[in-house]
Amino acid sequence: MERYRFKQLHVKPVSTSELKWQNGEYLVKAVKKVLLASVVAAGSLLGLSAQAADEAAIRDKLTSMLGLDVETIADSPVSGLVQVSTNRGLFYVSENGQYLLQARVFNIDEEMRNETELALSGLRKEGVKEMESSSITFKAKNEKHEISVFTDITCGYCRKFHNEIDELNDAGITVHYLAFPRSGLNSENYNDMVSVWCAKDPQKALTKAKAGNDVASASCKNKVAEQYMLGQKLGVNGTPNIVLPDGSLIPGYQPAALLAKALEEAE
Repeated sequence: MERYRFKQLHVKPVSTSELKWQNGEYLVKAVKKVLLASVVAAGSLLGLSAQAADEAAIRDKLTSMLGLDVETIADSPVSGLVQVSTNRGLFYVSENGQYLLQARVFNIDEEMRNETELALSGLRKEGVKEMESSSITFKAKNEKHEISVFTDITCGYCRKFHNEIDELNDAGITVHYLAFPRSGLNSENYNDMVSVWCAKDPQKALTKAKAGNDVASASCKNKVAEQYMLGQKLGVNGTPNIVLPDGSLIPGYQPAALLAKALEEAE
């Protein structure tokens, strides 16, 4: 049970007619737009003035009152706020530490550029890279792209995604699986995923588990818990969640052909 509630900003949603998920146009355009925006934003973010915030006080308040582990405090795109990266995600905090917002910041003057998503993309890219060595990887022979996928062995759409792993590999896409047991760390689900990660042949064990077979118990030094906590930090709240090479996130299953097309178009 959560011990606190966050204030959340609401942005007028984009109409479904504009998204066009059904023919894949949105996915391709979204990936291309994030890649372009990240380059444009890098220069502008460097020019932000330093905030006059009491970082020590902010760290202390968020830790003692809200139980958050503060990792970084940085300038935000909005004057009067600082951007705080924590173990529970990205937040904006007033300079005096009185107000906390869980929000998406859009830059109206830059065609509604999602400044929050740009910041999260950088965190995702760095985070999944650090976990790559502890992932279960299905490597493409003729590798063109690498993606990281937060997955759960009991998730129906994760199983559907994995059924297309050969098609993804054939398209030159290497898949790094990261564990995200949806039932939490004190669950049978978590224990089963540890067993998969600790199996003699993790690839085979993962494939069998996603086919609905029983998981043989196994234990070892592993980073399943760390991968799960990374997912929470990066805003993962379901599976599969696909992290693209630029750090952008696709929340949910996408067919292999559409995903391959999006990656190719993004180049």
